Amino acid sequence: MGCWLPRLVVPDLRVERIEEFTEAQLQALGVRAVLVDVDCTLCRYQQEGISEEKSEWVRKILQGGWQVCLVSNGRSGRIGRLAQQLGVPFVAGALKPFSFGCRRALRKLGLAPPEAVMVGDQLFADVVAARWVGMKSVLVRPIHPEDEPWFTRMKRPLERWVLRQLEKRNSQG
Repeated sequence: MGCWLPRLVVPDLRVERIEEFTEAQLQALGVRAVLVDVDCTLCRYQQEGISEEKSEWVRKILQGGWQVCLVSNGRSGRIGRLAQQLGVPFVAGALKPFSFGCRRALRKLGLAPPEAVMVGDQLFADVVAARWVGMKSVLVRPIHPEDEPWFTRMKRPLERWVLRQLEKRNSQG
């Protein structure tokens, strides 16, 4: 089949849920920070709180010595409240798939792109934003994608097709 899929949409790692992204995997990626998408990655779209399970994952990552920063296309008020709940910095209005938000987060953390990984649920937003800035990326299965706005749901079929192509390519060696 060849390597026809652009690296721009290929995540370094895929996990079902963010809690499955481990400290060992972080060490293997050689990063110092995790930039985390909010909607459909840490909580349902527009949800006002982070579950205890997801909060515990963030605490564990912080205790392991990594920095964490929320990077969301969402509005500042809500994202700021969620970041405060977790005790981490944030960038709202990130404009993913453009790299502006990732760059702002890296400046906040004082890091270069290769020192961070972006974790999110969308190939065409989170993974692309990470790639454009030169970061690694981890794709998670979205939490309740049925809650997403129409413009995100419109991208999901193409995203699923690309993921199937990646799986075929990986199974062929």
